[in-house]
Formats: sequence, C-alpha cells, structure tokens
Amino acid sequence: MRITKVYTRTGDRGETSLVGGRRVRKDSARVDAYGEVDELNSLLGVVRAHLTDSPVNRLLAEIQNELFTVGADLASPLEIKAPRIEPEHIARLERAIDEWNRTLPPLREFILPGGSVPGALLHLARTVARRAERRIVRLAAEEPINEHVLVYMNRLSDLFFVLARAINREAHAAEEEASFGPPPSPSGSSST
Repeated sequence: MRITKVYTRTGDRGETSLVGGRRVRKDSARVDAYGEVDELNSLLGVVRAHLTDSPVNRLLAEIQNELFTVGADLASPLEIKAPRIEPEHIARLERAIDEWNRTLPPLREFILPGGSVPGALLHLARTVARRAERRIVRLAAEEPINEHVLVYMNRLSDLFFVLARAINREAHAAEEEASFGPPPSPSGSSST
C-alpha cells in the first residue's frame, strides 16, 4: 500500500478508522494505546540520531520496525487478520536483555535517569514504553487484545533500562545512585 496523500479529511470530526473499517473516536482506548506506541517509535528515532553506527543503533532500528507491528496489532480488533506480536518477538527481547545485562555491573541502588544524551533519552524511552503499557492495560480491560502485546511492551521497557546503562557505561557517564533521605543542608549552614 502506498501513501499518496497526507490528509484525507476523514478524521476532521474526531474519529478515525481501525483496521477493518470500524470508526472510533480518536480518544478511544485503542487509539490512545497505539498513539502512545507511535510516540515511543518517534522517540527512538531521536535516540538513534544521537548514536553512531553501533549494535544498539541497529537493535533500536529493529525495534522501531516491530513497533509498527505493535501499532498494527493494537489498531486491529482480534477478528481482523493483521500483523501480530508473537512469542518470538518477546523471546528476542529477552535474549537482548540478557546479552546486554551481562556486560554491566550489578546495581546496588536505584539510579537517577541521565548520563549521556542517548543514555538519558533511553531512560525517557523506558518511561514512555511504561506509559504505553498502561494504556494497553486499559484497552485490555475494555476489549480483547493480543496478550503478547502487553508482554512485549513490558520487556521493551526493561530492555531500554539495560541499554541506557550500557550506553552510559560506553560513554563513561557515571551512574548516580538515588538518595531517599532528607535533602542535604545548604553548604555552610548548621542544622538544628
């Protein structure tokens, strides 16, 4: 299918079509869920713009393509034939998590999101993936969905956390441990 026209005017009244032709409001749980996935995909494009040609960049390109499958899956009620997330997609993410995590020192505490620019952006991608996951949970409460999509999104945010750490380690950006105590006193002041 070729996209020959950018605007169609069919959504001007706040509705859109799902795969199969059913019209729904643009703020429906289904549209909200795949819209969050679209935002995540765009954010990964920003991450990749800050990476050189690296294994992480190539992995993120594969994930961007898979996110189109996630979006198609979410845009397609189960009775419609459409690309779907399968257990193999999840297994590949798990292998990547294990492979990259083996290169990292174990965590002793929670860490602050940040570090290098691509590392910080991967931390942001992790939170956007979690938000998308929450929207998918809401959708699943309203109507049946492919159960593998939810598992995929859960693993994806885990992978982004591991990749953020790996990128930061490669960039020699130190991990800052989170502090749960009271804020430090201003320098030179006494505490009473």
